[in-house]
Amino acid sequence: MASSEESPAGLVNSRASVAGAGWNCDSNGFETRIPEEEKNHPFSWINPVPLWQSRNDRVVRHFGDPTNDERREWMKLVRAAHGPDLTIDHRDLAAPSFIVAGDTGEGDASQWAVVPRIEQVGEQTDFMVIASDVIYPAGGVDDYENKFYLPYSNYPRPIYAVPGNHDWYDGLTGFMYHLCGQRTPPPKAAAGPRSLLGRFLWRKAKRPHPESLERMRTLRAQPGQRSTQVSPYWVIDTGPLQLIGIDTGITNVLDREQGAWFRDVSKATDKPKILITGKPLYVDARYDPGAIDGGGTVDEVVRDPACNYVAAIGGDIHNYQRYPVQLADGRIVMYIVSGGGGAFMHATHTIPRVSTPVVGEDDFRCYPLRGDSLSFYSQAYAARFKHNPFRRLRQSISPNQALSYMHERLGIAPSKGDDALEPVTGATRAAAERIFPRQGPNAHGLLQPIFSEYLDWNTAPLFKHVLWVQAKAGEIRVRCIAATGCVGDERADPEDDLRAELGGDGRYAWRWPRR
Repeated sequence: MASSEESPAGLVNSRASVAGAGWNCDSNGFETRIPEEEKNHPFSWINPVPLWQSRNDRVVRHFGDPTNDERREWMKLVRAAHGPDLTIDHRDLAAPSFIVAGDTGEGDASQWAVVPRIEQVGEQTDFMVIASDVIYPAGGVDDYENKFYLPYSNYPRPIYAVPGNHDWYDGLTGFMYHLCGQRTPPPKAAAGPRSLLGRFLWRKAKRPHPESLERMRTLRAQPGQRSTQVSPYWVIDTGPLQLIGIDTGITNVLDREQGAWFRDVSKATDKPKILITGKPLYVDARYDPGAIDGGGTVDEVVRDPACNYVAAIGGDIHNYQRYPVQLADGRIVMYIVSGGGGAFMHATHTIPRVSTPVVGEDDFRCYPLRGDSLSFYSQAYAARFKHNPFRRLRQSISPNQALSYMHERLGIAPSKGDDALEPVTGATRAAAERIFPRQGPNAHGLLQPIFSEYLDWNTAPLFKHVLWVQAKAGEIRVRCIAATGCVGDERADPEDDLRAELGGDGRYAWRWPRR
């Protein structure tokens, strides 16, 4: 049903060498394309403004989550205008090729570093899918100009999306306006929680500015760029493959109506399927099956052999992770985290050694590599404290020292090979354990509450990625394409390369590299 294999020799990527990861590289010039407005006012999660704009995330956890009720109101308008069928018809594509980019919309260097790679691959694709958080911090309708239309103005194909929690912080108004063509929100949408205090604190959607909307319409106006998406959840039906996109809202719960739809469309055809979701089912060596209101889980549907899912791709966490999970009946479902499409990087060095009943460390893969992640954060940490009189707070860790430290700490094979290992110095241990204490696998020392957000940086290498998926009858290929912002990105080999082939038993057998 499945097999793993050694990565071929001669690769140029982060698994081959320090240079292949992009360390000490020259920028490919992506910064020159960032709009002046974003350069002059760069996005930052330590700015109180985006934190306040994102307050609905905290409000729902204290005063109740109205997302499922609001989604049902939106869907009344969708079905009144378009009927019950939520299928995007690409059945004419016998060999579909598409990009999956997760968590795209910061509008700063994190997003623009990915744009050259999207444009490079884009000519060979039929459409793109954004998996979660199209717009940060709060899905605002006017933020789409610099964070959606401008970055992807040269992408020649349609773009579809499933919303993430940040897209819901304005009641999904921006997402429905721009992605689904719904210009007027339902009267009961965005009312907020039922309690009086919750409604008082609730962030309401802003009305769009007509001038900016007119500018946006011109940026992706070519016939080939037009999308036919009408709903936050959908089916993309191609000749050999179906994509099923679901809307996980703010707290990762599908409402009953969407849950019933999801079960029905998953069994409607025996075509192989890939789930696109705002929340991954396996992430950071943990399992979250995803709840459906009224009972059951998303993963119960994915694992049902009658539904024929071969993979589940989720955004939300801003890196790449791969979990080939063997089910009880012997099938393999490829669970993938793909959230490195344009926001700050979530650390991978905090991911513990993977050891679960269904997948182990040998078959797990992440990007950036744990060592590169530790080196990245140590350098960002040192830069934040560069004026601190205490030298120990300014100690950064080289990529090879970081690789050697993670090998020692977790007992994992060095991805760049044994010859990359070197004796770990006392200075490296001290610096690593200030950032990454041994008291717990997810501890982050002094900056625990906002570690990734606080240590975001905007110079190459940026360790972003997109997925490039290709399919034809009986075959599926998924590649993790790195986007560092470095000269030479366009010549780099994939960070991961997964292949599935249909066997004589009617099941897809996956192959993946181990190192």
